Amino acid sequence: MRLPVYDGKRNLYTADLLPFTSKEFTVTLADEYDGLDTIKEHEFKVTIEFVGCTSMHQLNEFLSGKRINTPHEALTIIDTVLRELAAKRYLSFGRLFYSPDIQRPHQLGGGLHTWRGFYQSIRPTQMGLSLNIDMSASAFIEPLPVIEFVTQVLGKDVRSRSLSDADCVKVKKALRGIKVEVTHRGNTRRKYRISGLSSQPTRELIFPLDEQKNMKSVIEYFQEMYGFTIQHSHLPCLQVGNQKKVNYLPMEACKIVEGQRYTKRLNEKQITSLLKVTCKRPSEQETEILQIVHQNGYNQDPHAEEFGIKIDNKPATVDARVLPAPWLKYNDTGKVKQHLPQQGQWNMINKKVINGSTVNYWACINFSRSVQESAARGFCRQLVQMCQVSGMEFNPQPIIPIHTAQPDQVKKALKHVFNSATNKLEGRELELLIAILPDNNGSLYGDLKRICETDLGLISQCCLTKYVLKVSRQYLANVSLKINVKMGGRNTVLLDAVSLKIPMVSDIPTIIFGADVTHPEKGEESSPSIAAVVASQDWPEVTKYAGLVSAQAHRQEIIQELFKTWQDPEMGTVSGGMIRELLLSFKRATGQKPLRIIFYRDGVSDGQFYHVLLYELDAIRKACASLEPSYQPPVTFVVVQKRNHTRLFPSNHNDKKSTDKSGNILPGTVVDSKICHPTDFDFYLCSHAGIQGTSRPAHYHVLWDENNFTADEIQSLTNNLCYTYARCTRSVSVVPPAYYAHLAAYRARFYMEPELSDCMGSQNARTANEQCIRHLPALKEKVKNVMFYC
Repeated sequence: MRLPVYDGKRNLYTADLLPFTSKEFTVTLADEYDGLDTIKEHEFKVTIEFVGCTSMHQLNEFLSGKRINTPHEALTIIDTVLRELAAKRYLSFGRLFYSPDIQRPHQLGGGLHTWRGFYQSIRPTQMGLSLNIDMSASAFIEPLPVIEFVTQVLGKDVRSRSLSDADCVKVKKALRGIKVEVTHRGNTRRKYRISGLSSQPTRELIFPLDEQKNMKSVIEYFQEMYGFTIQHSHLPCLQVGNQKKVNYLPMEACKIVEGQRYTKRLNEKQITSLLKVTCKRPSEQETEILQIVHQNGYNQDPHAEEFGIKIDNKPATVDARVLPAPWLKYNDTGKVKQHLPQQGQWNMINKKVINGSTVNYWACINFSRSVQESAARGFCRQLVQMCQVSGMEFNPQPIIPIHTAQPDQVKKALKHVFNSATNKLEGRELELLIAILPDNNGSLYGDLKRICETDLGLISQCCLTKYVLKVSRQYLANVSLKINVKMGGRNTVLLDAVSLKIPMVSDIPTIIFGADVTHPEKGEESSPSIAAVVASQDWPEVTKYAGLVSAQAHRQEIIQELFKTWQDPEMGTVSGGMIRELLLSFKRATGQKPLRIIFYRDGVSDGQFYHVLLYELDAIRKACASLEPSYQPPVTFVVVQKRNHTRLFPSNHNDKKSTDKSGNILPGTVVDSKICHPTDFDFYLCSHAGIQGTSRPAHYHVLWDENNFTADEIQSLTNNLCYTYARCTRSVSVVPPAYYAHLAAYRARFYMEPELSDCMGSQNARTANEQCIRHLPALKEKVKNVMFYC
């Protein structure tokens, strides 16, 4: 007898041939979510048909480095075999498995709680096939009586009072799509999916009982049919089932079905609660992973045994190197002129920024009711002093008095301050706006950034009320770093960059790009994806990055506007695009064209590596050739993956020499063997110091390298760049150009939020390939040449 495994879709795998090539079965299933009172049974014909055999020989050759094409089918089969038992024991979502039994669920508020779970996948590595296990936690809807869930969502008891219109909107949004089971029919626990809420309270609801349109009230129906007396008739009913036949269920007769994952955005309080559950020190995280491996009992799995798969229960041991931190150069006017960071962090005490910017004309708008004018003045004075101490030239007085405004009057307030300052300056421009915002400011932050950066051409620095009222020197120091780079200054540079000692950067003019694509949240089907590209504008320092953004088709991963051409009636064929524009701005800034390109690309999954490389490398080539036909500088294309599930633990958690203060591996730890790809040029780098929880290393894949970097050169360059991030005095977990591209893409989403899509009305007329893409408003020249996104 063969023990098959099923992938949940259309594929069934067996370790050997079945005694038939094709067979048909009849399966009967009851539809319990049809929303009707009669249980419908559906009959299905299932055919099992022999499709083919998959040889494991190609996989063995691939793992030994003899072939470069990944045998995806063989890997999928092994992955499916090891998922089979887990999929029966736990709730599965892709490669994630959850259960309330792994750890006691933790309350998140708003009718949600956490379920602990784990991630599992098979990965080809230099030491053979590896099973990648990592811990996970996710928000699930609590299996509460619906009235209790509604009480938690609204934060008030609803049993004795009617819902307002605003309450109904909130409840309807929270309940739509949730599965519930009825509790008024004894052991008959029929399940339904909520489609909406009734517009009237239960006591006013009537419905046609039969085809003769004889009407009956919901209260009478439940009393006569089930002997169920509705207590809370002031509440609306749940609407379940399809739109053709609307079914009403009283809230008090329904309970939420267990095991429904919450996929919408969590609020800040819920995120904080979730992080408390997931934030485990490295020793605890490792213990939990080992417990899951033991609990899953892979070596007792009959499916694994059937396919001849054995799993080593011990975690893989790998060799690692710790790359040294780079020396940082600060301004010679400071007491400390150069500094060597210890354990990935340092501070600005006795240091001045390498290139301080100048702010002559600035203004402040206070949008917060909680901040008195005197407090706003005091805060601005302290901020100006900190900017001066850190090495900036900063006029102590604003060009006009601090302006107080209502949060809903953002456009009016910005125009007023901008025009008042412009009139006073007689033609010269306001350079910087400091904005004090309420802690919970809704769309205010996004509206302010959109107006300043795409309409007024004004650099802004927002400060939340809680930091204004309780000022700390650390906060002021961090804000001053942000202001300096937004105004065109530089905070620090690598000492080796100044002395022209960085391999593969200092010898010839080199431009470093960062690129990322961010996608809209689930449910926002008409919103575009946002692409961002940043590029270094200073050589040899490679610290200052200009950024560009563009909108593209929903969930499109490849960046569409790296290079483009269009026809102009007067000029003929015109070339443009983000790469071309950034190459030109590099030449304007340095007086030289780049002779080497290093391109860090974030946000690409394993399966799309070469698809993205093919298109985007071609766009880089075309952008270069559009400037000069023979201009083809060598390109190194590196994909950065932060959302991987590889965890690196110290071999001895008690060895203080091999861990940082948080118990994590030391910043600069790099692994490029054993757990890396059998044939690709890749490495894991943990460039940052842990703060809390377990550090996640970034995974870098060098997909294309015409500059012939050695492993040591690209690893050292990447690690050193992580110490040049402008917004703080810490080494960061992802190489800064990729980080900046992510920030720029995130910022650009604010540029389009207030407007409705131009093509919402014609949704039915367009296909998925003919999406109407609403373009982003253009960044003002003054903004796009500085690090506005910091």
